[in-house]
Amino acid sequence: MKRRHFIKSICASLVVFQADALSNTTGLLSTSKPASNKKIVWVVLRGAVDSLHTVVPSFEPTLSMLRPSLYKGIKDQLLPLDNGFSLHPALKNLHTMYKAEELSPIVAVGTGYERRSHFDGQDYLESGLGVTDENSGWLSRALDIKNKKGLAVARTVPISLRGGTNASTWYPSKLKEASDDIYDQLKSLYANDSALLNSLEEGLSVQKMAGTTQSKKRKGKFNELAKSCAKLIKNNKSIDCAMLEMGGWDTHNNQQGRLKRQLSELDDGIATLKKELGKTWSDTVVIIATEFGRTVRENGTGGTDHGTASAMFVAGGNLRNTGGQIRAGKVTGKWPGLTNTDLFEQRDLYPTSSSFSWIAAVLASHWQFTPDELSAVFPKL
Repeated sequence: MKRRHFIKSICASLVVFQADALSNTTGLLSTSKPASNKKIVWVVLRGAVDSLHTVVPSFEPTLSMLRPSLYKGIKDQLLPLDNGFSLHPALKNLHTMYKAEELSPIVAVGTGYERRSHFDGQDYLESGLGVTDENSGWLSRALDIKNKKGLAVARTVPISLRGGTNASTWYPSKLKEASDDIYDQLKSLYANDSALLNSLEEGLSVQKMAGTTQSKKRKGKFNELAKSCAKLIKNNKSIDCAMLEMGGWDTHNNQQGRLKRQLSELDDGIATLKKELGKTWSDTVVIIATEFGRTVRENGTGGTDHGTASAMFVAGGNLRNTGGQIRAGKVTGKWPGLTNTDLFEQRDLYPTSSSFSWIAAVLASHWQFTPDELSAVFPKL
C-alpha cells in the first residue's frame, strides 16, 4: 500500500471513531426525491417487559394473590386509564400523552414465537416472517417497498433493518471529540479524493445534527439516544424512520426497583423524543414493543420469569386521526383474564392478538400500505 493511501486510511478511521459520525453514511444525507414527512420510530425493549407491572389490570381480583409483593408496591400510586387498567406510577409522561390522546396501550399481544428464549424471541420480532431470518427485517422490507430511508441508533444494524439498502446506523462515540482544526486539516488532505471528502463532510453534518454531550456518563443512555434520534429525524428530511433499542428488562429478581428505574428511563426518553421533535411530533408515530411477556405469578426472588403475551404502545402527535384498530387515549386489545383456565399453559398471560397486526395497522394508516404490500412485509400475518 502506498504511504499516501495508508495515511488517508488511518485518518478515515480516526474520523469514524472521533466524530460521532454515521457508521454507514453514504447516500443517507442525499435523496433524489423529497421524502414524506410521515415518520415512524420503532423502539425495541430487549429482555421481555412485564406487562402486568406496566399496563396494570387493577380490576382483576386475583392480581393481589398472584403478585402479593409486586402489586402491593404500586397499587396505591397507579395512574388510571380506562376500563379499569392503570399505568405504572413511573410512566408519568406517557400518562400525560394518554390523556392528550397521543398514546394507545395495547394489551395481551404476542408475536407467535413459541419458546421463551430472549435472543430468538427478539430475532423473531424483528424479522416478522413467522420464522427467524437474521438477514431480513420487517422494517427494512417496508422501507424497500415504499423507497424510504431509515436510521438505527445502534452500534450495528439490527435485524429489523437488515436485508435492504435503505438503512444506516449512528451511535455516539465515547472517545474524545476531535477539534475543528483536525477536521480542517483532514479536508485539506482529502481535497483530491472526492469519496473521502464526501464521507468526511457527511459525517460532520450528521454530528452537527445529532448534537454532542459533555457528559460521558450519559452517552448511550436511552434519554440521550432519543434526543439525538429526534434531532436527526427533524434536521434530515430524507430520514423516514428510525429505530431505538433499550435493554435491561429481564427482571427475574428484585423487579420492584429495577422495573421502576427502567420504566422511568423509558418514560423520560419518549418525552425527550417528543420535545426534541417539536412540530415533527405531529407527523410521527412511535411503536414500542418487546419480544414476549413474563409469568403472571411472581417468583420467590421478587421477580417474574419468561412468559408469553405482553403489552405494546403506539404513540404520536396525530394518533387520534390514525383511524383503524388503534384508538388514541384508549387501552386497546382483547383482555383474556387471569383465572387459571384463562392463562396460557396455566402460567402466562394469553396472547389474543398479533404484535404484527398492530404494526401493520400503523403502516396502513401512516404510510398508506395496501393489503398486498402488507403481505410482502408480513407474509404470515
